[in-house]
Amino acid sequence: MAPYFIRNLVPRREARLENRRPLLEVLRSITWVQWAQFLSGWLAWTCDATDFFSVSLSVTRLQKQFGKDKASTITQAITLTLLFRSVGAVIFGILSDRFGRKWPLVFNLLFCSVLELGSGFVNNFKQFLALRSLFGIAMGGVWGLASSTALENLPVEVRGLASGVLQQGYAFGYLLAAVLNLRLVPETSTTWRSLFWAAAGISAFAAFVRALVPESEIFIRAKALEREKGTDTGKKTRVFVRQAGAMLKKHWGLCIYAVLLMTGFNFLSHGSQDLYPTYLQTTKGFDSYHSTVATIIGNCGAIVGGAIAGTISQFVGRRLTIIVFVLFAGAFIPLWILPHSFGGLSAGAFWLQFGVQGAWGVIPIQLAEMSPPGFRATFPGVTYQLGNMVSAASAQIEATGGDHLKTTIIKNGKRTIVPDYARVQGIFIGTVAVYIIFLTIIGPENHGSHFEQHGVAFEEGAPDRTRYDQHAVDVEKLSDTRSEEINEKI
Repeated sequence: MAPYFIRNLVPRREARLENRRPLLEVLRSITWVQWAQFLSGWLAWTCDATDFFSVSLSVTRLQKQFGKDKASTITQAITLTLLFRSVGAVIFGILSDRFGRKWPLVFNLLFCSVLELGSGFVNNFKQFLALRSLFGIAMGGVWGLASSTALENLPVEVRGLASGVLQQGYAFGYLLAAVLNLRLVPETSTTWRSLFWAAAGISAFAAFVRALVPESEIFIRAKALEREKGTDTGKKTRVFVRQAGAMLKKHWGLCIYAVLLMTGFNFLSHGSQDLYPTYLQTTKGFDSYHSTVATIIGNCGAIVGGAIAGTISQFVGRRLTIIVFVLFAGAFIPLWILPHSFGGLSAGAFWLQFGVQGAWGVIPIQLAEMSPPGFRATFPGVTYQLGNMVSAASAQIEATGGDHLKTTIIKNGKRTIVPDYARVQGIFIGTVAVYIIFLTIIGPENHGSHFEQHGVAFEEGAPDRTRYDQHAVDVEKLSDTRSEEINEKI
């Protein structure tokens, strides 16, 4: 008989039938508040990508601005941002699981906006690196808070689709940055700086939108119950710390697995995106305009792939969907690197990102369902960003590989030796794809989990029992208290 993790690739029929309401019926049942919460989470994640890819799209301009000969020097800024994201994930994840989804995300987005704005005013490369490092802390908090805000209030039947659409907020943010780079940057005297300033304004707008949207229903109920019981802030914090320690002791193996999985996924994403515009301009000889258009086309494929994969995962399972879409991406690596025409490379970008971001579209709900109860901002956010930290050098690895692997192109009528980023990226993405497929096959899955029924981490014992169990315990405690009061009066 095959091992359990192989037999468990497709969810049990009973589990699939349990969540089998028609999709349109479920969508009609979603309230305006739930839509607003989802869209505010999506917008936050979109802004995060716009801010981050401002550097990737500006590498050649930044080289000229700061007098650097090698792209690998500029990509240090990308590496530092990714390294510091795990710090932000810990800080803002804990704040969100302890105090709620709303205000930690508002402050997080404002922090991003200020640092992105400052990046556009720097005068030297050291200042730029310092601000991008601090930006990494701000950026690190957004994903965990955005995904928990967007998913935990939605019906379980629609979470697969919502996961795919949410995650592709990242692709849409990249697309938005590419459009700004294409249309705004060439028309302004400040060139690359205007891209950073525009991105800062979008993040501030996202913070304003989140401030208008109500808190997550789970936290509203939990806080109301704690007020009725007279629990003070100090006690809730002590309970939270105790629950966090118990979670790490019980789920340390799951935490390690999630970090390893997210390391692979971040290598896959950043390895296929961060240096892509530079690859087209340097190895294929495209100008900035055509490399940006190809990037836009690739992100259109990402958006479509994420939505489709998320929906499919609701029926055939999270892990099987990831495996199929990663295999799909691997099949299109040759089309992504071998052509020399704009049409061929653009088609390769579309289909490769369809597969890469299709697999990524399952990740928000896979991590949310896998997450220990009560820690749906901290666990996904920290494991995601620790994976980012390990994969932080993706762009530098590829840039350094290009320094050692060379090819020859015709540039301005002359044979010119340039870095062979095509071969480097093909080897890199192929290797990472194999790694992800292996880890996904042997990993856990909690398909269709009703995690919204669990309590929050500052409720005594709540993460280990459902909301209904917790309510029964609270009623029993209140009944015992009233009985004692009556006995004292008698």
